[in-house]
Amino acid sequence: QWEVQESGGGLVQAGGSLRLSCVASGPVPHTMGWHRQAPGKQRELVASVTSGGITNYASSVEGRFTASRHNAKNTIDLEMNNLEPEDTAVYYCAARRWGSNWAGASWGQGTQVTVSS
Repeated sequence: QWEVQESGGGLVQAGGSLRLSCVASGPVPHTMGWHRQAPGKQRELVASVTSGGITNYASSVEGRFTASRHNAKNTIDLEMNNLEPEDTAVYYCAARRWGSNWAGASWGQGTQVTVSS
């Protein structure tokens, strides 16, 4: 239903910061979120924001990552601070409608985040 495109990412040293951005073309999604998948691990939800502004964070990133959404632009950004090597993963943005789960969401291609120790 949406074309989702991420930008940002890259290589940073531990303790550094990065900002990811995502835009979804189409109607306003009910929920937009960031997920990540590290090598050999399952994809996990990092942060999500509903169109009403309700946010949800994985416990591993709470206090370090901040997701912000702009409904008028259909964007969601992810500000990542105090990065750790364990944050290394491919980060995916997704958009879904009300009543659906992430399996039925529209996904971006992903962007690599690498944190060196």
